[in-house]
Amino acid sequence: MSKLELKHITTTVNAGTSEEKQILKDINLTLNDGDFVTLLGTNGAGKSTLLNVINGSLFPTNGEILLDGKNLTNLSEVKRAKYISQVFQDPKMGTAPRMTVAENFLLATKRGQRRGLKLRGLDKHLEMFSRETSQLPNGLNQRLNTFVGALSGGQRQTLSFLMATINRPNLLLLDEHTAALDPNTSRELLELTDKVVREQKLTCVMITHQLKDALKYGNRTVILKDGQVVLDVSGDKRKKMSEDDILQFFAN
Repeated sequence: MSKLELKHITTTVNAGTSEEKQILKDINLTLNDGDFVTLLGTNGAGKSTLLNVINGSLFPTNGEILLDGKNLTNLSEVKRAKYISQVFQDPKMGTAPRMTVAENFLLATKRGQRRGLKLRGLDKHLEMFSRETSQLPNGLNQRLNTFVGALSGGQRQTLSFLMATINRPNLLLLDEHTAALDPNTSRELLELTDKVVREQKLTCVMITHQLKDALKYGNRTVILKDGQVVLDVSGDKRKKMSEDDILQFFAN
């Protein structure tokens, strides 16, 4: 069953001006249910633009976006949030710094829902939030009542990831979500990411610049170059690929 279908996606910015530029060029890409795709490409290849088109923060110039057969092409970013979760590169994005860790979790449980005037019911969720964080190595479970702005970058990014997956999304987008972290914290979050994606059988696209991680994690690797898909590999062929094989696609 196809989970995500991108059909003839083209994205042009600054149309009609001297700065007009076509970033995505007739992208056709299908993700099956449970695919964990690592997405590679040079700076300016269109990786983040592709995620922005999928999440609705940028509309394509041409083409269609279907998720579980539903046409999302003209839906706003807010309406797509019911189906799509995203973690960004900057740990400061995706969380509310003046709210506690537990309050941020509570917001995440209501993603995509209509919110009326009613008691928030935080206390009854605390046990679940503690359970979700208790097996993490960074002590987040001891800081449920701490304001998020006081967390370390690693703790805040881990919180962003857990918030994005606490209600199983139809699609998870990870835009270099470990790039701003130190190597040890990055490794811990990648291992958590891999565990959660596999256990929840999530459909996921993860942008990375690390060739090793692109081949280690997920079941499929896609490379963008100059706004086009130049490699889409999975299975035994992917297992046999080396970092040097990947590097060939970055040559001019």
